[in-house]
Amino acid sequence: MGYLIDSNAIIDYLSAALPEEGMLWLSNIINDSPIISVMTKIEVLGFKNTTDTDILLNNFIDACLIIPLSEETIDQTIQIRKKHKIKTPDAIIAASAKVLGLTLISRDVGDFKKIHGLKIINPWTITGTK
Repeated sequence: MGYLIDSNAIIDYLSAALPEEGMLWLSNIINDSPIISVMTKIEVLGFKNTTDTDILLNNFIDACLIIPLSEETIDQTIQIRKKHKIKTPDAIIAASAKVLGLTLISRDVGDFKKIHGLKIINPWTITGTK
């Protein structure tokens, strides 16, 4: 099973804001092979930060497999946008996960729960990893 990591999960992880079990669980996924959407790269790196934060974020992104926008992902994004009231960045991230059969890791479960066929895990609610 593979995972696609959403922007908020990355920020929560890098700032150590997740509960201990969520941190441990996500750490295992990140140490194995972190996968993100190109949209997540844009979101994570698209803010003005301190130099130290920029270095941290860029180093993290450099270690990730970044999923580009394929025609299939674009088509899936369009279908998601037509069917659900969801922002385009979230639709791109959801479509990326669906097209590749990956489980999305995100705090924003409510944004994605109505998308049929999308598997999602909230790292804030992970239990039983010890």
